Amino acid sequence: MVRRYWQDVGLGAFWAANVLVLWHLTSWTTVPFHFIWVSLTLFYGFRVWGLRLTAVVLSVVCLITGVGLVHAAEATGGPGIDELTEIPLMSAMFLAMVWHARRREAALVEVRRAAETERSFARDASHLLRTPIAVARGHADLIRESHIGTETGDDAAIVLHELEQLSRISHRLLVLAAAGHTGFLRPEQIELEELVVDSARRWGATADRRWRVDIEAEGTVTVDVEQIGQALDALVENALRFTAEGDAISITARAEGTRAVIEVGDSGCGIDPDRRPEVFERFTRAGRAAGGGGAGLGLPLVKAIAEAHGGSAEVGDSPMGGALFRITLPGFEPGASDSLLGAIREDRRSSRQKTVA
Repeated sequence: MVRRYWQDVGLGAFWAANVLVLWHLTSWTTVPFHFIWVSLTLFYGFRVWGLRLTAVVLSVVCLITGVGLVHAAEATGGPGIDELTEIPLMSAMFLAMVWHARRREAALVEVRRAAETERSFARDASHLLRTPIAVARGHADLIRESHIGTETGDDAAIVLHELEQLSRISHRLLVLAAAGHTGFLRPEQIELEELVVDSARRWGATADRRWRVDIEAEGTVTVDVEQIGQALDALVENALRFTAEGDAISITARAEGTRAVIEVGDSGCGIDPDRRPEVFERFTRAGRAAGGGGAGLGLPLVKAIAEAHGGSAEVGDSPMGGALFRITLPGFEPGASDSLLGAIREDRRSSRQKTVA
């Protein structure tokens, strides 16, 4: 509000100065006249007023500039009264801007409404799916446990796996729907090393890959630990999907000034450069080779969480031959936090430049 106030004050002062020139320097009439009209038109392009205020301002400007032109024509005693025809021409220019600006404003309102409708649908659908998914998982688990080693037990295991996938999709839709809302993040200070190493160790025992962690910067970053953890999980899950046993997956953490950079690379099939712009779009699964599976929500989740923190998500080529995904986050502070150092075991320090078991 303060900024808008000073913008209005500045525009008013500019107009007042031009009105003084229009009235007292009659030989320079054309310059302040056009300054007033052009500045009015340009200003309206950035600040759309209501119709009543627009009509009042237009009428006042027409009156002031018209009187100024008449005064200049009388003062000089020569031709110039015919320049009054410029007032309807300038008014037409301004009204054309009014039409375009109001159309743009209406389009933006419609886009916001559509986006909010999409978010509300995803949020409501996710909430509604939670209970039936939980109930179905419970029953499927009971059937599997009571029919171990039978075809029925195997079928129940498949159903349970699919329900877990559905639960993950539901949760990611909920996160995507909430990502743009106030209160989505609950930031706290955490060691960058702790954030990365914990994620690597969680995944290291789940798949036969050549895991590698490289911590190139010591310091803390202020993030929502749970949300960033989900983003890292999505990147590692993506790397697992496009690599085979024995392939390499690396997780690197470094700093670029006051920003922390976390990279997840792999030695998989990589991403075609032509397809990279679309990999962060929802439900897109064309980012890598066909048949990769997934619902197309993991990478959009990564982007939404990174941007909610004021950061960014990018994709490129890994030195290992596959894809490299990069999350950049603001708020990095070099050096170790005393409050956090005591909570980090010494063996985490020795995890740099080595394979995670």
